[in-house]
Amino acid sequence: MQAMAQAHGPEAHGALLLLMAAPCLLPVPGVGTVLGLGMAALAAAMWQGHSGACLPRRVAELELSHHWAQRVLCLLASTYAAAGRYARARLSHLAVAGRRSWTALAVGLMAIIIVLPIPFGNVLPALATMLIGLGLVFRDGVAVLVGLTTAGVTLFVTTSVVTMAWLWGSEWVMLWVSNVIGTVS
Repeated sequence: MQAMAQAHGPEAHGALLLLMAAPCLLPVPGVGTVLGLGMAALAAAMWQGHSGACLPRRVAELELSHHWAQRVLCLLASTYAAAGRYARARLSHLAVAGRRSWTALAVGLMAIIIVLPIPFGNVLPALATMLIGLGLVFRDGVAVLVGLTTAGVTLFVTTSVVTMAWLWGSEWVMLWVSNVIGTVS
């Protein structure tokens, strides 16, 4: 993993975001939790201003089997090829994962939302994270802006869903408690 991150150079943050966010699009139990924690760690490193991909030692030394390494590299290559049709270096000053950046904050928030146990709640934050990752890889500030906008929409939708669940859930609990107390009396 460290060799792959080093091969991407300054764009390693974007490549790692892509690798961690893509599986979160699928509704596979547990994947969002594990990879969301990895994205949170990467967001923390970005927030602290680490320029390269500072992976934990155990992750950095992780070696994939030949089969899985080939699949991951093919996935990255096809993603880069598809994105390369639209992405290009523009507004590059927005496509940085610098110290205390909006990008790092957005990635951290999306990682938290991915970890939350909301059914199909991983799709929008994973998409936002992938767009930010592609923007970082291609130094495309427009892609980063689209990713940040998607992150804003995600934050609004998630906050709305959690608020509605809280309000409806608390109303249901209060009704249940009043019924229980009424039958006891």
